Amino acid sequence: MSRWTCPSCEREFGRTNQSHVCVPAGTIEETFAPHRPEWRQIFDAIAAQVDDLGPVHLDAVKVGVFLKTDRTLAEVRPRARAVDLLLVLPHAIEHDRIRRTMRASAGMVVSVVALTRPEEVDDEIRAWLTEAYDAAST
Repeated sequence: MSRWTCPSCEREFGRTNQSHVCVPAGTIEETFAPHRPEWRQIFDAIAAQVDDLGPVHLDAVKVGVFLKTDRTLAEVRPRARAVDLLLVLPHAIEHDRIRRTMRASAGMVVSVVALTRPEEVDDEIRAWLTEAYDAAST
């Protein structure tokens, strides 16, 4: 996985001069510090699943953590009432757990699921993460 580092914000991206919002990189600890400890546990369960799939770059900023291979496969955003897991796939996920969907590009759709307990990172979430990893790695 070849990465380009923006000279302004020092964040890593999949393509040289990739368009992005230049915000300072942070740490995972800084992202989750103002939130409930369970939110960090949810992130850790998600990160463990993705780490088992292959190389992943974790891009922490104030609003959340972007999980990237060649492209972004998911975002983990801690909120007041839940952790939003945004899955980037070539199709919308049709399921009761999905809070909303939005078009990311001509070929990609973001499906958002709200998580409130680490146990909710179950086989279904793991399967969606695996599919997102595969889609981002092609």
